[in-house]
Amino acid sequence: MNTKVNIAGITFKNPILAASGTFGAGEEYAQFIDLNRLGGIVTKGVSNVPWEGNPTPRIAEVYGGMLNAIGLQNPGIDTMIKRDIPFLKQYDTRIIVNVCGRSVFDYLDVVERLNDQPVHMLEINISCPNVKEGGIAFGQAPNMAAHITREIRKKSTHPIIIKLSPNVTDIAEMAKAVEAAGADAISLINTLTGMKIDVKSRRFALANKTGGLSGPAVHPVAVRMVYEASHAVSIPVIGMGGVRNAEDALEMMLAGATAVAVGTANFANPTVTVDIVNEIRQFMVAEGIQDIQEMIGAVRE
Repeated sequence: MNTKVNIAGITFKNPILAASGTFGAGEEYAQFIDLNRLGGIVTKGVSNVPWEGNPTPRIAEVYGGMLNAIGLQNPGIDTMIKRDIPFLKQYDTRIIVNVCGRSVFDYLDVVERLNDQPVHMLEINISCPNVKEGGIAFGQAPNMAAHITREIRKKSTHPIIIKLSPNVTDIAEMAKAVEAAGADAISLINTLTGMKIDVKSRRFALANKTGGLSGPAVHPVAVRMVYEASHAVSIPVIGMGGVRNAEDALEMMLAGATAVAVGTANFANPTVTVDIVNEIRQFMVAEGIQDIQEMIGAVRE
């Protein structure tokens, strides 16, 4: 039975990844699961200098998921190189570093620092909706998305995945724009912009007012966008958005995803990624599927 998938020349032992921003660099989750069982780990977003993030409160529970306005708080690339990458190198799993920035220079600074690091791919976050300057503009206009992709492709020695925002008019157009600019793969969806107000206090639940909606509520939107994007481009697609179990992950693959990242579900169940890996194997046995690649884009009209 083959569970391996290939993205931009990198082979993953299975299609299940831990999604950026919900898994740190895996250190906390190593207490609960064997990180060697995962296809890959996408790190929390890293910038060229430490970011403090947004003021609190910055997380709120909502029906079918959560809102976050963390603001990409992170300790910066120096700490990642000293602490997180050496930790991840202990494990037999693919390392994907998520990169964020407020300007083209910021992105390129991180990308160049990572060129000589033992990581497998970079995921470029051009779409996070809770950063007030920089990133949001890149992810919402095809020409800006293409520009940042082109500049990073010139400088990076690693394959690059461009993470797309769902907060756009036409996801297929965005996918085509970054493919034409040199993206090796795309990942989607990032969070949908949402808001929550406390009716008793009449105050916003988040200090930032708006936040990114993730969790099961966004899953049908994610499946639709993965389907549209994967049919618009020839590069591989990594699907994410509300994945909680093997059925959700396989649904993403049928829609056209080569791999699937699991995010918010980690907060409710820290073993969910490995649970899904096990469930997919069980499904393949039960259905007589010899190769997981049979599932990619195999939805019937």
